[in-house]
Order: sequence, then structure tokens, then C-alpha cells
Amino acid sequence: MLKFHNVSFEYPNQPVFDNLNVGIENGEFIFLIGKSGTGKTTLLQMVYMNLLPQSGYVEVDGYNSKSIKKSELPYLRRKVGVVFQDFKLLDDRTVYDNLAFVLKITGNVRSQIKRKIVHALTDVGLVHKQHNMPQELSGGEQQRVAIARAIINDPMLILADEPTGNLDPETSMEIFNILKRINLRGTTVIFATHNYDLVRKHEAKIIKLNDGKAVRVILKNKGQSTSEPA
Repeated sequence: MLKFHNVSFEYPNQPVFDNLNVGIENGEFIFLIGKSGTGKTTLLQMVYMNLLPQSGYVEVDGYNSKSIKKSELPYLRRKVGVVFQDFKLLDDRTVYDNLAFVLKITGNVRSQIKRKIVHALTDVGLVHKQHNMPQELSGGEQQRVAIARAIINDPMLILADEPTGNLDPETSMEIFNILKRINLRGTTVIFATHNYDLVRKHEAKIIKLNDGKAVRVILKNKGQSTSEPA
């Protein structure tokens, strides 16, 4: 479903990936880990092709970074929902209108918009907050709205970029549980995080970025781990 093949990428004077290879199957839940600067956000941006490799290619559900046309990008991005650490909600619109905005730009009619918003907010437990402004919500509630926005068009893949980075441990667990529940319905989830306590507590595939490469980390008893190609 998702493949990085010999991907190399660098910013000016900052190498990021060097022949990076990653394969992810449909329906997997992936923890993406690595120190700051190892390229977690860059990798996620390459999935929805906001950034393109300088060599190698990324392939997502048949869309290839080497051959994709600009006119095809909106269709790819409808298959991908993104959750950001800082929520990126529109402060001048209610929760309902934040979600309606996404649906309008993807061509949904009014009857579809109301149904999809109620369904998405029910998934994250916030139907009762649909008329609130974002600044009236807690950080955890704002992140749940961001998840509702990410899932509202029924994507095949959710990219969560440090979704618990600004949240307390209890709220972080709530956010993880929502994303895991969405995953259990068949949606692939890539969860980029520095929260290693969260990673250690849950069984999931772990991909670690280090020195321009990606390896799969396999946790064992007593905190030990081994690695293999990702």
C-alpha cells in the first residue's frame, strides 16, 4: 500500500534520507520513531507528496512520486488524513464549520456534509461540542477535532505527526485509543512520536529513522530490542 524505494532527500546543508527503504501494508498500525531531525515529518510529507524525493520514489496506492501529475495530487490526498501536533484548526470557525470547510472543498453536497460531520464527531466523542469555537476546547478536545477532520472523508491512511506531543499522559492515551480504534476498522495509521512510554506499552510495528535509514525495531522482554530492515 505504501512503499519508499531507495529514497534520498536533503535540505540545504542538511542530509535527511540516504537510500531509505520502507514498506507498509494495508491496515497496519505503525509507530514512527527517531530523534529530532531524523526526518519523521519529512517522511510523512512525502507520503502525501508535499515533498518529493531527489532520487528513488514513493508509491502510495498506485500513485508514484516519479510520475504523478499535479492534477492527480488532490485525489491522492483525499486518501490520506493528516493529524498535526498543533491541531491547525481555524480559530474563527466553530468545530462544525472547521469540518464543513474540508468537506466543501472536496465537493460534498449539503446533505452529505451534515451526515459526515455527525459521524466523525461521534467517532471522537465530541458531537456535543460541534457549535463551540476551538479556543473554548481543551488541548485534548482540539486534537480530537483534528482527528475527526482527518477521518471525515474516509481515508485509507491516517498520518499522525506527534499527535500527543502537547498533551498530558492521560489525554495522550485517549488520543492513541481513538486512533487505534480507527485502525481496527481497517484504516492504516502511521503514528510519529517521541513518546516511547506509549510505544513500549502497545503491540505495533515500530519503524525507527536513524542516519538516513529506516529499520524495524522489535521489542523484547526487559526493554531489549532487535532491528531488521523496515
